[in-house]
Amino acid sequence: MLLTTKTAFMASGFFALLDDIATLMDDVSVMAKVAGKKTAGILGDDLAVNAEKASGFMSSREIPVLWAITKGSLLNKIIILPIAFLLSAFIPVAITVILIIGGLYLAYEGAEKIYEFFFPHAHAEEKPALQDMSEEAILKYEKEKVKSAILTDFILSVEIIIIALGTVTGEELINQIIVVTIIALVATVGVYGIVALIVRMDEFGAKLIDLNEEDDSFSDKVGKFLVSALPVVIKSLSVIGTIALLLVSGGIFTHNLHFIHDLFETWPSMLVEFLLGLVVGFLVLLAVSGSKKVYHSLKGN
Repeated sequence: MLLTTKTAFMASGFFALLDDIATLMDDVSVMAKVAGKKTAGILGDDLAVNAEKASGFMSSREIPVLWAITKGSLLNKIIILPIAFLLSAFIPVAITVILIIGGLYLAYEGAEKIYEFFFPHAHAEEKPALQDMSEEAILKYEKEKVKSAILTDFILSVEIIIIALGTVTGEELINQIIVVTIIALVATVGVYGIVALIVRMDEFGAKLIDLNEEDDSFSDKVGKFLVSALPVVIKSLSVIGTIALLLVSGGIFTHNLHFIHDLFETWPSMLVEFLLGLVVGFLVLLAVSGSKKVYHSLKGN
């Protein structure tokens, strides 16, 4: 009789635990949907920026390089998540400071791309095609682009995680951890999964063309379209990525510096964010360029 009672107690405890887990997952699901909607815009910008960063490699090196960036992105999330939770709990003002510093960097990078497009460096020689570069030069080029992509990903990841964290403020700590971690994983796996599909469009198109021996078949048409569309997509992503950098940086300023938001309250938010990112970006670019000139001048003396 005692054994039966004990078994029944254990069974009821087990089912109560399952019920608690189910309730927790329901709550997490609802909060994750809300956080996903809040971060959808920044995830779109993240995709545009990182697709542009992950392009421009030799075909055989695209996936290894993309995997290196993805691992760097995962490491970024591992570093950011615990720090974000701790700072949010004990030093919330530090989150704002970090975001603004990141916004300055993103604005600078966007402005630099625009400046380089209209005013290329006079001393910069045209880069040779990747196939004409030595193996050592190619590896150096890859490392530089991977490093740049991971740094940009770090700043965008901070913004994504902070926005997601803001949607679950006041919830239990376990719910905060689960929801924000889910968003962080989606931001990595989802974004870089789509990037991988984009940069391999031409390879997939070539396989469709070789799928059968018929001429001008449906698979041939789709394959030729994918092959011809890739350069257009990459160029478009370069433009979209630059605009995204300015929009994200401008969004950081307007969301965290309330006097700016109040100053342009009647303006369309996207226009304000773009113009603000553009102006701040060129101011930072001027400051950085001036600092470099002063440094080289002092170094020359």
